[in-house]
Parts: sequence; C-alpha cells; structure tokens
Amino acid sequence: MHGGDIVGEVLLAHGVRSLFTLIGGHISPILVGAKQRGIRVIDVRDEVTAVFAADATARLTGVPGVAAVTAGPGCTNVITAVKNAELAESPVVVLGGATATLLKGRGALQDIDQLALFQPCTKWCARATKVREIAPLLVEAFARAKSGVPGPVFLELPIDLLYPEEIVRSWTLAKGQGKTLPERALGLYLKRHLEDVFAGLPADAASVRATPEQVEVRVAPHHKVKAAAHALAAAERPVIVVGSQTMAEPARAHDVARALERIGAPVYLSGMARGLLGRSHALQVRHKRKEALREADLVILAGTPADFRLDYGMHIARKATYIAAGRDPRVLHKNRWPQIAAAGDAGAFLVGLATELGEGDRYHAWREQLLLRDRQRDQKIASDAAEPCKGGVNPLAFCRALDEALAPDAVLIADGGDFVGTAAYIVRPRAPLSWLDPGVFGTLGVGAGFAMGSKALRPEREHWLIFGDGSFGWSMAELDSLVRQRLPVIAVIGNDACWTQIARDQVELLKDDVATALGRSDYHKVCEALGGKGIAITSEEQCGPALRQAKAWAAEGFPVVVNVHIGTTEFRKGSISV
Repeated sequence: MHGGDIVGEVLLAHGVRSLFTLIGGHISPILVGAKQRGIRVIDVRDEVTAVFAADATARLTGVPGVAAVTAGPGCTNVITAVKNAELAESPVVVLGGATATLLKGRGALQDIDQLALFQPCTKWCARATKVREIAPLLVEAFARAKSGVPGPVFLELPIDLLYPEEIVRSWTLAKGQGKTLPERALGLYLKRHLEDVFAGLPADAASVRATPEQVEVRVAPHHKVKAAAHALAAAERPVIVVGSQTMAEPARAHDVARALERIGAPVYLSGMARGLLGRSHALQVRHKRKEALREADLVILAGTPADFRLDYGMHIARKATYIAAGRDPRVLHKNRWPQIAAAGDAGAFLVGLATELGEGDRYHAWREQLLLRDRQRDQKIASDAAEPCKGGVNPLAFCRALDEALAPDAVLIADGGDFVGTAAYIVRPRAPLSWLDPGVFGTLGVGAGFAMGSKALRPEREHWLIFGDGSFGWSMAELDSLVRQRLPVIAVIGNDACWTQIARDQVELLKDDVATALGRSDYHKVCEALGGKGIAITSEEQCGPALRQAKAWAAEGFPVVVNVHIGTTEFRKGSISV
C-alpha cells in the first residue's frame, strides 16, 4: 500500500462518498486511492469550490466533508471557504499536499508554512511526518471536526508519504549515489531517513487503523431544559427562532420538526433550518420578525446567535425572557445575556423541551395575530409584484414564478445579495435540508460548490442556484465542472447589471456609484459554450415557459443557466448590512 491508499481506507471507513479536489502532483495518490475504493472524486476549477462542496456535504449528512488540495497556492486559495465553515460550524476535513519531508524549509516548489496559515481558522491542524502517522492523524481529524462545536480541521500530508515506497526511494536515493565520502554519507543518511518514513507501512487494507472514533454530541443539562419548559409554559406570547446549528445532526431533522409542532409556539426559520416545517405550516411565520420579537414575552434562539441579523439582540424586548440554546457557550452570551443558557445541541434541546411540555394546543390567539400580519405582507408583495418595473422583469414577479415552478423535492442554494434577499421573502423551501446558504460570514461564491456537494449526494432531486449577477462571477468557471461531472443543476441569475445591494445605499449616502456598475452580460451563453444549456428572460411573460424549459433540460442531464434581466425596485431599500 501507499499513503494515498491509507487515506482512501480511512475515508471509506468514515462514510465519505465524495472527495472534492483540484488536481496537483502533491496529492495525486490521495485521489487515486479514493477512486479505487469507490469514492467519487469530483474535480473543480478553483480549490475554494472544493471546500465549499465539502462543507455542503457535511451540512447535509453530518459526516465531515473532505477536500484535498495541493501545496502552497492550493492551500492559500481555500482560506475563505475554511473560514466560512468555521463560522457556520461545519465539520470539514481539508487535506493539504506538501513538499517532501527532507525538503521542508529549503525553498522547494510551493513550500510554505501551511500550519501557520490554517491555525487561526481551524479547530485543529497537524502534519504527518511518517507514513504510519497518516491513519491515526486522519481518524483524529474526523473526530476533531465533529466533536464539541463542529468546524474545519487541516491535515498536511507531504508528498513522500503518499507515493509508493519504491518511487519515493528512486527519487530520493538518486541524490546520494556518488563515490566521495560526503556523497556516501548523504546516501546513508537518506536511506536511514526513508527507513524511518516507511517503517510500519501497512501491508494491506486490514492493517490500516481506520475505525472512526465515537463522538458524543453534547446536550444541555436537564435542569436547563426543565427551566426553559417552565418559563415557556408560563408565557403568553413566545417566539422561537430556529437557526442553522439546529441542523447539526441532519438525521434528527424530522424529530426537531415534530418537537416544534408539540411545543406549538410561533416559529421563525433561518439558514439551514429553512424548510424544516415544509412549504406552509401553521406554526411558521415568515415576515415581520423584528416586530414579533419586540412584542414577545419569551424568545428562544435555538442554534442561532444574537448577532447583526437580530441587531445584536436589540430586537428582543428587554422585558422578555430570553433563552439561548447552542453548542458554543461563548455564542450563547454574545451581545445579550440570556436568562437561560442551554449549552448543547440546539436540536436536542428542542426535542427535550417538547418532552418536558407534553401535548397541548398553546398560543393559538398569538399565532393567529402573527399569521394575519404574514398574510397582509404576502398580499403587499403580490401587489408590488404586479407593478411595472423600470429596466426589466419585476424581481418579485419572477420569484413568485420560480416558487411555483419548484418541484416538491427541490433544493435551493442561495449565493448573492439583493436578488437572493428578495427571493428569501418569496421562495419557500419544501422540506428539511433543502436550503443552503453561506451562513453568518455572508460569503459570495459558495453557489457552485454547494450545488456540487448537494447534487452529488442527492442526484435525483431538482437543484436550483439563486445567484445575483455579481456573485455569479465566482462560479462561472465552475459551469465547466458541472458539465464534466454530469451534475445538472439550474442556475437562476438576477441580472440587473449592478451590485444593487451596495449601490442603492452608496449612491444615496455618498452620491457616487463607483465600482457598482456591471453589464447585462450573456451569462447563459457562457453555459452553452461550456456544454450546458442557457436561456434569457427579458419579460414577465417568458418566466413560466423559460423555467419549464430549464427543468426539462436539467432532467435530460444538462446544467442550465437562466439569465433573468430584472429591473430595479425599492423592495429592499436600506437592507445593507455592515
């Protein structure tokens, strides 16, 4: 066996189904070893996409996603995605190639201090220096990524630990074959070094220590759950905000949904929790969250922090009982001190809370008050969607058409600013684990990677990427990857030739549109040129037929770009976040 085989055995033992990468000579044995064990190797055009894809698989399965990137620039290119995974609490394992152990620090190709690069944005970093260290370090990497507060980890694997021993010996010993005393001494040193590097090399798969470590999920103490249940039973106007971290154990999503139904309080869903209760549920409220939080006498934040999205906790009334649940104790106390801080898995907290409360129909009048406002807001959106729009298709009207076009099992991936923000008001995820967005980091460019990760896991489901024309720039080259990997997703681009979320306020506040203007580019033709399908929408009458055509092409196996020429509205005026 060689080091790449060992990596493949560990990945297989941990349930990894796809490995994401951009090829490099330093890591070729990893890719070969994974492929030979039935793991799908998906190659991309930018390493950052590989980590975004691994992040998506982690969020959807609970199994740490894996990306392998080459040394030097391959590693530096992924830092944004690694930081995004850290802030989103996604368990991701990044395998980084590196120069040979003998050449470390001597000016070899692409040799940098990669551990120093990753230490600030990962839970754990390590470097293997001998082949026998690969399996135990990689097993530890999986455990570290998943344990406690999930997050990314990095393991550096030098090139001489990955290739077959005979090849590494031929490369290395060629440097010590002279007859002079210094040359003979060098040869002896190199032989001893290689003996140490390859000592303990497994003879076969059965010899690889690949068994996963058991990782316990931290749950909130029972007395915290009981106290929360007591407070909730006494409340008259409670609100529960359910965020992405509630989905950290994807297999329990339906248990969490049932728990919310038993509790009976009005629910706002955000991030990965969107779709948890289906498209339309009597408990789910979608609009006017700020007003509801200010009127509530009890607020539960489950798996979401009191950060800028909640005005740093200021949306919650000072007189309200505030309960925070999540795995990271530091996040529970950020910006606003809760009366009850339940440190542990947020999904398990909600399940425990429902068990403590028992059955019963609660808060009916309060729910109806909030749902009435929801219906009024939806009516206003429908009215606004019917208005003519300067410069193109009314984005509200298009989003309504998109919502009607979605299949019952559709997966939605959000990558953008103003257009995606508009869609979030209108387009309704159909089921749990059917919405992917970057999370608190607000990272543009996640779209193609998230789509690859999700579509590879669930090829039978319809996948829609919602892009702004600005954010699409990061994913454009990955249309080639989607075509080559036969991943037929539908990318919808809200094309208003502008970075509108920035421009709307920049022009008003600073009287200058510098750097915000784009062009009405033919993005759909780029997809056609790369082997996919494309279609442009320039009027509202085209929306329905164009979306049906896109669905048909995707069903035939083609990635599709729908280039929607949208106009400008004041729908999200003042929504910039800084």
